[in-house]
Amino acid sequence: MRNVLRVATCQFSVEADVARNLAEILRLIADAAASGARVAHFPETALSGYAGFEVADVRQLDWSALHEATSKVCQAARDANLWVLLGSTHRLTDQHLPHNSVYVIDDHGQIVDRHDKRFCTGMADPEPTLDHLSYTPGDHSTVFEIDGYRCGIGICYEYRFPEIYRDLKRQGVEVLFQSFHNARRDYRTYHYRNLWRELVPAVMVAHASTNFFWTSAVNSATKYSLWGSFFVRPDGRVVAKLPAHKAEALISDVDASL
Repeated sequence: MRNVLRVATCQFSVEADVARNLAEILRLIADAAASGARVAHFPETALSGYAGFEVADVRQLDWSALHEATSKVCQAARDANLWVLLGSTHRLTDQHLPHNSVYVIDDHGQIVDRHDKRFCTGMADPEPTLDHLSYTPGDHSTVFEIDGYRCGIGICYEYRFPEIYRDLKRQGVEVLFQSFHNARRDYRTYHYRNLWRELVPAVMVAHASTNFFWTSAVNSATKYSLWGSFFVRPDGRVVAKLPAHKAEALISDVDASL
């Protein structure tokens, strides 16, 4: 019989300042460890900031500072003896734009895998738009195990593509970690503000219930964000959620006996 897997869904205001993001991440890792969590789950581009929003030009990222900050997160994971799912930007060669990624850091402080966002917003051809101006799409799913639970990762806009979740289900995934950056738009005047407020949580609940996933959905707390992070059971019940714009760790339990 497997133990309960305690998850900390960690939201904070993602900024362009890597050092500031790092400080928030380290604080939330400490909070997660103090709560007995085995996993700390962070938003999309939590460490680096998101190109096109916090970061004007992804080519101007301070890669040395980002690498050093990533090492500090790995050290914190080892010290706290918990896994960390860290949203960031992964550098490729100078001829290629980076990946929008979530690093899988184990409880020994090692990066054991990485999920690269497969579906970027906008268009790649004939001229790149939106995410394609800053990021290279990934090309595969990422599946791993924590304490006997089969886990998978999704990043933001991938939620619009149900085939991703059917593929994860076929690979035996039980726990889904979905990192979002639905923030830093002035949603007070955004035409589709009510649609986005309802659409994202509703679709994630649908993916959880149709594929029988436990789901941690984490968002940036940057103003303006239309929804706070939440956790869904495989029956589609949202068991807990955070208010938008508040830096906090939401603590939830995955219980295989349910």
